[in-house]
Amino acid sequence: MGIKTKKEFRVRRHLRVRKKIAGTADRPRMAVYRSNKRLEVQFIDDDARVTLVGVSVDGKNAETAKALGTKAAEAAKDKGIKTVVFDRGGFAFGNNLKALADGAREAGLKF
Repeated sequence: MGIKTKKEFRVRRHLRVRKKIAGTADRPRMAVYRSNKRLEVQFIDDDARVTLVGVSVDGKNAETAKALGTKAAEAAKDKGIKTVVFDRGGFAFGNNLKALADGAREAGLKF
């Protein structure tokens, strides 16, 4: 009766990461979600339990991930967010998430 699916393994990893990090109003959590078709980023204030900004893009290659990172950083800047806590959501920090994080850093967001 153990965990059997890839999704359950990912959720378990995500819960393990979430024990250690939390977003505040000054430094929100930059949560990344990756589905089969798209990438999504949300900036979340865990103290108030509010999503401040959400951005998504269709496609999962490194170029679209970098573009999403840039787009997310610009949306965050519009809301006055300068520093964030990166939450990879239990996903591996591979090519796509690395490109997304690099795009956000190049656009001026601090992790």
